[in-house]
This record gives sequence, structure tokens and C-alpha cells, in this order.
Amino acid sequence: MDRPLRIGTRGSPLALAQAGMVAAALRCAHGWGEDAILLVPITTSGDAIKDRPLAELGGKALWTRELDRSLLDGATDLSVHSMKDVETIRPTEFALAAMLPRADTRDRLIGAASLAALPHGARVGTSSPRRAAQLLARRPDLAIAPIRGNVHTRLAKVEAGAFDATLLAAAGLDRLGIDVGTPLDEMLPAPAQGAIGIEILAARGDLGALVAAIDDRATHRCVAAERAFLEALGGDCRSAVAARAQLDGDTVHLAAEILSPDGREVHSGETGPDCGPVELAQALLARASPTLRAMFGG
Repeated sequence: MDRPLRIGTRGSPLALAQAGMVAAALRCAHGWGEDAILLVPITTSGDAIKDRPLAELGGKALWTRELDRSLLDGATDLSVHSMKDVETIRPTEFALAAMLPRADTRDRLIGAASLAALPHGARVGTSSPRRAAQLLARRPDLAIAPIRGNVHTRLAKVEAGAFDATLLAAAGLDRLGIDVGTPLDEMLPAPAQGAIGIEILAARGDLGALVAAIDDRATHRCVAAERAFLEALGGDCRSAVAARAQLDGDTVHLAAEILSPDGREVHSGETGPDCGPVELAQALLARASPTLRAMFGG
């Protein structure tokens, strides 16, 4: 290219760190110098709205809309996303060209050594319907309250006593070099948690070839399975869904669950020889109550 490759990214410390990882991978793969890539921070609607849960305002599109516009306008060449924040069905103008190797998929509990160690009625901050439902399924006595802000802001709110605890993605904490919290092995993560995706305009085959050099195929396959499960459910940002796919040899094995908002109804399952992500979604919906099924368009 006769100019720097422009990477569109949200402007939060975590988003910038993730975009930096993509830039470093591209430089390494192609032998480029520092000036070959330019990070372009973009404020998204999700970053600008601080006072309300995003599920009430349009969900995941709030993290991608401005980045998409920048690609379409030619202001950037590619966008870097946390894949758990990307809508399941994307406009055909865009293509997910690559994913970096996946990080730790687990959540970490901040503020206590374990869920059992939280005092009765503890105030736990989360704006994630999935995390809220999973917490209430295990500890119905907990008081769940919305919390917004970047990683450092949320940690500061717990430190200041506004909340007794919160949950944060281990991947984000690791990428920021923050070693706090207890990994929650017993809770499945959000679909695509821990994965970084690189998106381009579908018409840019030249960029597709460049970006493909840093694609981690195992991550791509596992995230694709989780997103296929999510699409088959027909859920939205208000639906409590958890899923994690892992490679077993050359086979993708998916474990997943759907939950009612209060955590009282949980249906879980796994893929197998005769049950792929779509079939698993159908099976869980078939077992769900009419009320829970309605939350997934059923």
C-alpha cells in the first residue's frame, strides 16, 4: 500500500490494546515497520452512553455502528472488534477476515474469593443479562445492579464500595496486564468471549489476503460454531445465553445454556455426532418454558 493501513478501533484502553495486538501481528507476518499501520480511535454509541444498560438502547450494534460507517466511508481499512460485542447477523458489505488466537474465555469474580464467599444479599454489578442470570441461578439472594464504564472504572467502583463485587472477562484483564479476580470455571462465558476479530469490506479482496495471514483457524472455527448457535436461537442482547466451543482433535465441541432472567430456569446441553450448534439450539428451545422460549423469538 502507498499509505499506512488504517485500523479502526474503539478508544477504550482495552480496545486500543487489542488493536495494537492486531497491528503487531500484521507487522510480524508481513515484515512491516512501525509506520506501516495507523490506529484510528473512534467513539462508538456504546462508549458515549454511560447511564443506561445497552440492552435497552439497541444492544451490540452500539459497539459497531460507527466503526462500520468508517469502513464504508473509506476512513479506515479494517475494524478490530471484541467478537462477543459483534451482532450475530452482520450486513453483507462486511466480512470477518481473521481472528487472533483466543485468550482465556472465563469470567473473573472481583471482590470475593468465590461466589460462595459473597455475603448474603451482596450487591453485584453487571449489565450483562447472561451474567446476571447465571449469578442468580447459583445465588438467588444476590442483589444485581447495572454497572457501566471501562475495566478500570468498574474496578474502581468495587474498590470504592459502590458494589460488593463484579464480573469481568479474564481476557480483557490479561490484555491490560491486570492480575485480579478469581476465575469462575463453573460458569460458561458469552459466545465468542475472549476472541478478537478483524473485519473488512467484503469487496476488499486485497485486504482479505493480507489479513488472512494472521487468522487463527481454530479460534475462527470455534467462534463460528458459537455464533451459529446464537443465530439459531434467535436471541437478542436481552437474552441470557452462554456458550463455549473447543476443538477436540478436528471436531468442534460446543457446550451451551439458556437461562431465564431470574436464573430460575436453566437449560444446558452439548453438541455431539448427531447434534450440531443449530440442533442444540433447537433442542434447548424445545425444553424451555413458553415464557423463556418467547425471549428467543419462539
